[in-house]
Amino acid sequence: MGLMHKQVFRVGLSVFVAFWLGICNFCQPAMALTQEQKLVSEVWRIVNRTYLDDTFNHQNWAAVRQKILSASLPDQKAAYTAIQKMLKSLDDPFTRFLDPEQYRSLQVNTSGELTGVGLQIALNQQTGGLEVVAPIAGSPAEKAGIRSRDRIIKIEGIDTQNLTLDEAAARMRGPIGSLVTLVIERDGEGQKEFRVMRDRISLNPVVAELHSTPEGLPFGYIRLTQFNANAPTELAHAINSLEKKGASAYILDLRNNPGGLLQAGIEVARLWLNSGTIVYTANRQGIQGSFESFGPALTNDPLIVLVNEGTASASEILAGALQDNGRAILVGETTFGKGLIQSLFELSDGSGLAVTIAKYETPNHRDINKLGIKPDKIISSAPITREQIGTEADQQYQAAMEVLTKHSILAGGAG
Repeated sequence: MGLMHKQVFRVGLSVFVAFWLGICNFCQPAMALTQEQKLVSEVWRIVNRTYLDDTFNHQNWAAVRQKILSASLPDQKAAYTAIQKMLKSLDDPFTRFLDPEQYRSLQVNTSGELTGVGLQIALNQQTGGLEVVAPIAGSPAEKAGIRSRDRIIKIEGIDTQNLTLDEAAARMRGPIGSLVTLVIERDGEGQKEFRVMRDRISLNPVVAELHSTPEGLPFGYIRLTQFNANAPTELAHAINSLEKKGASAYILDLRNNPGGLLQAGIEVARLWLNSGTIVYTANRQGIQGSFESFGPALTNDPLIVLVNEGTASASEILAGALQDNGRAILVGETTFGKGLIQSLFELSDGSGLAVTIAKYETPNHRDINKLGIKPDKIISSAPITREQIGTEADQQYQAAMEVLTKHSILAGGAG
């Protein structure tokens, strides 16, 4: 009986071991995620932990993950498509996936610095060809003689017709001291080859000039194109320079400024405000923080801010702070209405993820998301060219000058 008991036990154990191994072999594929599935899970976890809306657009977020992972993800492209589909279910255009190329491009834009030749480029809307918008002042491209409206035919022997805008920009970037060969075509001169040495390029988002009203009032005209890491320093430099040149008032042009870094927007507001709240922020726990200005401002001169429907995000934080604190008069059109704050995450394969993590309110607790900020003086404008900005052809700029003149007279009269 003892021997039989042992045999039965051994058989039973064998059956159990076989069953256990069988179950494990069956489970193994479900437990071991592929690289594509890991990337999808990584994105899901970041959103699950940080996204502003804890209802995830009124859906079961865990079920969304399960559904995506149960589908076939044979390659990286399929994973990227699945991630985009997953994020689309949040119905938030600002929570978005960035492939490695898009992520690098965004990092360059916000860092305010790159190593390359220093060309702002665009695709010609009529021809689709790659064109120079402008060489950055003091850049290797400017020193080499490359001009606005030059057409870039080849980069390192590669025809630019086969490249996207991001690909073309990436090929012109590279280590300091390395050479890049560009074939440029110019009206009336045909094609010419340029060999340009790459260098560190500082992206200055500030255009500053001393202008005068028809009545002879000298004022600083400052156009801020984006809030990158250089914006606060460059703007401070511009204000100090214009003060020395005799500016007694300012027009700050935020039209078509899409925003950028939240911290840059706060620091720029501090340049103009002696005191007061700049912005309130709230995450999904409802925790509200605030950013203050402690002064002193670089100038207390009268200030007019130009805004339009392209004024968004960090630009709206600045415009709202200046309006609510009574520091500036806003002229133009109602702004875009982006009252949400995103954080940028780098993913394991070099791609990126922008996630809405908080919302903001102006100092007077205005929630401007999808509503925008209404100017004190509404002036509509027909489309104008880049060259017409800040000229007689610019109706909003002309209106800002009129308001500035009245405001300056009143400020002067008040002593």
